Amino acid sequence: MTHVNDEGRARMVDVTEKERTSRSATAAGFVSMAPSTVELVRTGGCKKGDVLAVAQVAGVMAAKRTWELVPMCHPIALTGVDLSFDVREDGVAITGTCRCVGETGVEMEALTAVSVAALTVYDMLKAHQRDMVVQNVRLLEKSGGRSGHFVRTGSADARED
Repeated sequence: MTHVNDEGRARMVDVTEKERTSRSATAAGFVSMAPSTVELVRTGGCKKGDVLAVAQVAGVMAAKRTWELVPMCHPIALTGVDLSFDVREDGVAITGTCRCVGETGVEMEALTAVSVAALTVYDMLKAHQRDMVVQNVRLLEKSGGRSGHFVRTGSADARED
């Protein structure tokens, strides 16, 4: 087990000898909500401000700080973070991609970016609707590194897999 030392305790994996490669990961998630809440996103009617602009910044900031949130993650010099939003009739689909050139992957950064962006959407809109659901946060694709290229198979829909 790579994350356990000789004493059986958790450790951060030593990536000193790993080759630096270009790495990328894309994750997605969905925030389901009522049509009236979706309308606030579409029209900019949220009293807290532009929901998607705030969620965009929150997702980027979260990706950059993943190593502070997830104990065994390495600090990574990200070379790119981008999030996109698809406002649908039943909620907001979120996709996030992170990139770096380094010794370890960026899957956790992409997943964290999407998760925090989704939580920010919830936070911005909770005064209007408290029963929104953050769902199906998952890795869609990753490339680079020893384990190679991964692409999730199954539905591309943000609400199911």
